Amino acid sequence: MRLLVTRPQPDAEHTVAALAGRGHQVAHAALLRVEVIADAELGSGPWSALVVTSANALRAVAAHPRRAALLRLPVLAVGARTTAAARAAGFPEVTTAGGDVRELAQCLREWARNDAGGDPLLYLAGEDRSGDLAAALAGRVVHTAVVYRAVKADKFPPAIAAALAAGQIDGVLHFSRRSAQAYLDCARAAALLAPALAVTHYCLSAQIAEPLATAGARSLRTAARPDETALIELIGGGP
Repeated sequence: MRLLVTRPQPDAEHTVAALAGRGHQVAHAALLRVEVIADAELGSGPWSALVVTSANALRAVAAHPRRAALLRLPVLAVGARTTAAARAAGFPEVTTAGGDVRELAQCLREWARNDAGGDPLLYLAGEDRSGDLAAALAGRVVHTAVVYRAVKADKFPPAIAAALAAGQIDGVLHFSRRSAQAYLDCARAAALLAPALAVTHYCLSAQIAEPLATAGARSLRTAARPDETALIELIGGGP
């Protein structure tokens, strides 16, 4: 199939390679740009653990002046990719905590039973979040530190716009609700909403698929689990 990957680098590199390895023709257009908030306020602490739901958060604190203190904390990470990124960043104690906020909250509740200190959790987060972790962990103090933001592109690259207009894209992968919305906004800006909706949309979760369905997309497929491996398995192999 002819597929479009819209997630930003460096994550897109792995996705594109995995799809190409299965025989697909893959184009890439980053519809989000990740910006680090260099002076992010982390709070005074002490904290019992770090919570991260994206590798972008780990990249965002790579040069933070309090990085050494963060490295001494255990990490609870959403998904295998974020877990691997935490270990690669030098965090010695990393636990994989499910694939979404609900599963993360369950894992944190189980973890908290063995946490005698009861200090707050430090959540390294993006500016736009799909779930309310603090609400999901009622009774446990969570300090949310916004360390990065994802800025939406305002238009498709010319080659992608031309491919959509010519019907040369069969499917689009959507890894976040915000990138799905960026895809729709770019399609409207280029007067290409109809062909942009006509392709098959492969979504990491039902929540991500919602804005596409609302806009009129008819061919929507959702991964069995909210992770990259499941999304690629959903697409299958090429011809």
